[in-house]
Amino acid sequence: MKDKRILYVSSEVVPYLPETEMASTAFNAAKNAHSNGVQTRIFMPRFGVINERRHQLHEVIRLSGMNLIINDMDMPLIIKVASIPKERMQVYFIDNEEYFKRKAIFTDEDDKLFEDNDERAIFFAKGVIETVKKLNWAPDIIHIHGWMASLLPLYLKEFYKEEPLFTESKIVISIYNNDFEGTLNPSLADKVKFDKIDEAKIATIKTPNHTNILKSAIENSDAVIKGSESISDDLNSFIETNNKPVLEYQTEENLTEAYLNFYANEVLAE
Repeated sequence: MKDKRILYVSSEVVPYLPETEMASTAFNAAKNAHSNGVQTRIFMPRFGVINERRHQLHEVIRLSGMNLIINDMDMPLIIKVASIPKERMQVYFIDNEEYFKRKAIFTDEDDKLFEDNDERAIFFAKGVIETVKKLNWAPDIIHIHGWMASLLPLYLKEFYKEEPLFTESKIVISIYNNDFEGTLNPSLADKVKFDKIDEAKIATIKTPNHTNILKSAIENSDAVIKGSESISDDLNSFIETNNKPVLEYQTEENLTEAYLNFYANEVLAE
């Protein structure tokens, strides 16, 4: 795996957000790959709860400045970057004042999902891809963590299918037991369809609940990792029927070797 390139895309990464199973696993997967000679980049949303001064985020002017079209609206893309102390790893933050400035992650003070979480997910997916294009950095593997990043496989396989930078990229989705209640905005499928993505490809997200968003990601990925020890029966069955390479849940002690072997022997061997 030495000198291979892995793009890690996660809605949560420590130390920028509180420690959760996903935030820790996404960080450890990237750190361990980096320590073994893999070139890595990490992308996450620049949620308003992230302390920019403490973590020394700064805007990258040469990458910022483009507008992304979300459901016929021009939304400015701002890119910030920070380095994880002691690791020499760069983390890129996808930012937009309207979508990410609020001092909360996914829910309001009444614990209700934000009405625009659907658009935030589309913006995040497009923002990551457009920034990687600007960096001209072709990843061998794109490893995705979290439902907010889970539209990325669909966009890579459909909206960006003619983009040569990603022709050889393999997509891995990690599935976690971090459900949210209810659904995202019911118009998510129509907003994705606005990007001229075929109706058949968005059928799974017509009801945009947690399970269906992850099912869409599984459908459009090349391999699956179970990031949590326990995953819903519905998702487990769906993973089985998709007939893709699967890595079962790994404890933190086994994670480095298991992930690197899976990348090399299952994902890149496909």
